Amino acid sequence: MSPRPLQFLRRGQRVTLHDVPPDRTLLEVLREDLHCSGTKEGCGEGDCGACTVVIGERVPDAAGADQLRYKAINSCIRLAHSIDGMALWTVEDLTQDPHLHLPAGKDLHPTQEALLQCHGTQCGFCTPGFVMSMFGMYQNHACGAQLDRQGAQEALSGNLCRCTGYRPILDAAQHMASLPPATVDAPAVLQKLELLALENQAPQTDSTYKRPTSLRELLQLRADHPKAQVVAGCTDVGLWVTKQHQRFAMVLDVTGAAELQAITHTEGQLRIGAAATLEQAFTSLQTHWPQLHSFAARFAGLPVRNSGTLGGNVANGSPIGDSMPLLIALNAQVVLASVRGERSLPLEQLYTGYRQNVIASDELVVRIDVPLPTLVAGTTQHLRAYKVSKRQDDDISAVCLVVHLQVEQGMVTHASIGAGGVAATPARARHTEAALLGQPWTEATAHNAGRALQAEFSPISDMRASGDYRKHLLGSLVQRFWLESQGQAGASLQDIRVEVTV
Repeated sequence: MSPRPLQFLRRGQRVTLHDVPPDRTLLEVLREDLHCSGTKEGCGEGDCGACTVVIGERVPDAAGADQLRYKAINSCIRLAHSIDGMALWTVEDLTQDPHLHLPAGKDLHPTQEALLQCHGTQCGFCTPGFVMSMFGMYQNHACGAQLDRQGAQEALSGNLCRCTGYRPILDAAQHMASLPPATVDAPAVLQKLELLALENQAPQTDSTYKRPTSLRELLQLRADHPKAQVVAGCTDVGLWVTKQHQRFAMVLDVTGAAELQAITHTEGQLRIGAAATLEQAFTSLQTHWPQLHSFAARFAGLPVRNSGTLGGNVANGSPIGDSMPLLIALNAQVVLASVRGERSLPLEQLYTGYRQNVIASDELVVRIDVPLPTLVAGTTQHLRAYKVSKRQDDDISAVCLVVHLQVEQGMVTHASIGAGGVAATPARARHTEAALLGQPWTEATAHNAGRALQAEFSPISDMRASGDYRKHLLGSLVQRFWLESQGQAGASLQDIRVEVTV
């Protein structure tokens, strides 16, 4: 078998590439096959953003009509075949795409013009990535007009710069909305993407990169090829390619199955398909728990959240993954499926050891079910998610702790706590939950819960933190949770606003 031809839309034209290996990255294809050197290779692991490009997908809107969805992604860890049937823009395309109409008399896109006018570049190595992240923002926020300073900073958190100090770049992100607008001829792009999709409906029986469009076909392929490497957004598997130089004879991409992309509300549950991106999943979760916004923004930079999937994060099972402690605290169930049928289990029961789980060789994670909050008269619900890392943005946690309490008439009637970075697997703090249930919600109870949490886990020391520091953090975070539950201001750095004067 050999890979099927890779086809995507660029500069208004179809690009067809033959014999692209299933484990070849999009950045390699751009720089080495298409000789597009504008997209830079920096870290090779989705951290710096120098390789950022924007993809356009054909998705239905609320009325069922097709629309273009723009996503800035890291091309260094994205497998090339994953953009088959999509539109692609690189920094070199913003002035070369016939479907992208620049303002009259201008030879730069507003994102580029804004960076130029605001002096947002010095050495220039990171600039292409910033331009493309800003282009994604520009398309998704009414030519940038809906962006405030905080929104711009969150959208650019996946792009690093060692020269400018970020202020002029953030100035540019806000300034681009004031420039004459540039527009994408979306109907023309959608028409070409639809033609491309119609021509690519042939079965993938002889391909080494398989991206089926239905769950039924996906599960059958999983049963037929149990040794194929399963991928979704490749924010982790991509590092196996770029850093560990692993090679895969066959890849099974789950992101094409429509059922796995769906997010629905059914029977008091939020059902999140395993192929829903982290950005889509957290947006849905924030609809019911708005206090999760800061945690979601710090989970990873936007290009990573645009590619990575909730199901992939759960199946990966890293003990320092951030979504699992949250889902455990929300009492989520993970749904596994195969050609034999479905089964559901509490998320914390999915893991048996470090990077080990109960998923059979013919099974896949297909959905995560999260019970929706129920408002009961006389009760108060407290939910807080804490991520402690060396860097504020775009960094891996040393400790992640999520606490969910329900208090009725001053007594704790429900407690669920998820923790990451403190054991070989994402863990539920059952002993601490038991110590809280039925107790008055007082400072003394919070202090005892902090001590119980410290006693429940024996975290290891590694490059991110020592075991003693992690254990100390557990107690401190419970104390912080108590203060926040009492409405005390200044308990978190997020509450502190530094006034900037120029």
